[in-house]
Amino acid sequence: MTHLAESQSLFPETDILPVGKLPSYMRDHRKRLRDRFLAGGPAAVPDYELLELVLFRAIPRQDVKPLARALIDHFGDFNRVLSASVTQIGQVPGAGPAVALELKIVEAAAHRLARARVMQRHVVSSWDALLTYCHTVMAHRDTEQFRILFLDTKNVLIADEEQAKGTLDHVPVYPREVVKRALELNAASMILVHNHPSGDPTPSQADITMTRQISDAAGTMGITVHDHLIIGKSCEISFRAQGLF
Repeated sequence: MTHLAESQSLFPETDILPVGKLPSYMRDHRKRLRDRFLAGGPAAVPDYELLELVLFRAIPRQDVKPLARALIDHFGDFNRVLSASVTQIGQVPGAGPAVALELKIVEAAAHRLARARVMQRHVVSSWDALLTYCHTVMAHRDTEQFRILFLDTKNVLIADEEQAKGTLDHVPVYPREVVKRALELNAASMILVHNHPSGDPTPSQADITMTRQISDAAGTMGITVHDHLIIGKSCEISFRAQGLF
């Protein structure tokens, strides 16, 4: 991700507004929206209003509804707004550095919360949480990412690491480096995970070949590859369940 500290030149100063009192109609709208959210939770507000709540802090003296709608229209949905890069956010008129910062803070908080629910947990008993975590951090990326979940002898998740980043439809993975890292962590087994930015988790022949290469290399060192998950936009495919290795 582009560092926010290096992103100031990417944005016009569109969200730096003069100091002044918030108009009463806008103040009342913000209060009603906050009250509705507090009373009913996320289900009580559509995506663009949830995004408005996030933008209130970034832009304190402006009607943020048009910007919230513009961000949703540009990226497709709330999750893709949060997953967009700082550079991509800056391409939406009205979305300056303060907006990008607020969105990336919310994204980071979501990732940490999801990750906390699976780390140091037995993967079988926390499988649903594990899938949720993988979807949270990977499903809405616009490039491929390859992660490895390292497990101990009791199948407890001891490490979650990004091994490689790629392009829209390819990510370079080297079995030797995967096995080397597993040995460094004293891992007994691992689960491979990568995403398909297209949204379709159907594995390619290259995915299948790479998985078998890693499994074979790991097996020579006594390390088991339990599964390979491909994360799509709204679903995932398990190589183990599909009998692919």
